[in-house]
Amino acid sequence: MNSTTRRARRMAGAAAAVVALTAGLAACGGDSLENKDGGSDKAGGDKKGSLVVGSARFTEQKVLAELYVGLLKDAGYDAQVKTVQNREIYKPELKKGSIDIAPEYAATLAEFLNLEKNGPKAKPVASSDADATVAALKKLAEPQGLKVLPAGDAVDQNAFAVSADYAKEHKLKTLSDLGKSGEKVKIAASDECESRPFCAPGLEKKYGIDVTGIDPKGVGTTQSKQAVKNGTDQLVLTTTTDATLKNFDLVILEDDKKLQNADNILPVVNAKDAGDKDIATALAKLTKTLTTDDLIELNRKVDEERQKEADVAKDYLESKGLIGKS
Repeated sequence: MNSTTRRARRMAGAAAAVVALTAGLAACGGDSLENKDGGSDKAGGDKKGSLVVGSARFTEQKVLAELYVGLLKDAGYDAQVKTVQNREIYKPELKKGSIDIAPEYAATLAEFLNLEKNGPKAKPVASSDADATVAALKKLAEPQGLKVLPAGDAVDQNAFAVSADYAKEHKLKTLSDLGKSGEKVKIAASDECESRPFCAPGLEKKYGIDVTGIDPKGVGTTQSKQAVKNGTDQLVLTTTTDATLKNFDLVILEDDKKLQNADNILPVVNAKDAGDKDIATALAKLTKTLTTDDLIELNRKVDEERQKEADVAKDYLESKGLIGKS
């Protein structure tokens, strides 16, 4: 299972399998898309016009969307976030211009568009090579009127973690170390882990890890992490930006042989309505600054401290000098 699969579960379907469109829409910082009659208001009160940033309904994307909004407002745009259920909903809206911009994940979106164009038997276009993955994404996105802006170093992809005690006992720092240890492991993950090439089969083939079974407690859930903490399972499938691993005394084992695809974070825009150089320049400030560790901390502030996504984003942008302090 790659990050596409994990995010597919969080967003009700991505590259691994296209599911039925979900009708429910939620709004964050404005009305839902169901209340929009046509495209966004490009001739808003601000001289640079209005922009709508789309977000799926999970913490990380909401934070990223608020970061984009903060930068765009600072650059003189009237920007707001529109939160929808999943990619199946916001991607068509992005294509037609009801949404202008969306924070995205290179490999996940590349395979999503690949699946749309070429069907379920399509040859994968994403890989662990970020540059090659972004290049493949651009080829698929541009014919649909979407412009892919440069990717940054921040990445959110699948990761495997063990308890700190287990890592210490068996001298583990990488997944290769786990394979060489000869230890039998049960993985706390989703059902699909049993068959997905980037989960159990990949761990067995690439790393020689002896997987004895899957404990279907979900990807990165509290139940999954608790099972590894307690020793019921030995390995948990989570993500590189999981902000709660320390709470369970878990540590990620390095994917040293690059099993996972490059899900670097990047902005994707409607080329016609949001393809201006000024927009790209504003968003590039974040792309060049944001790290995976930064994203973990931003997620933590929302999920653990219950801070609002907009407040967390504003504080970050100000602390990094990306916008002026208000």
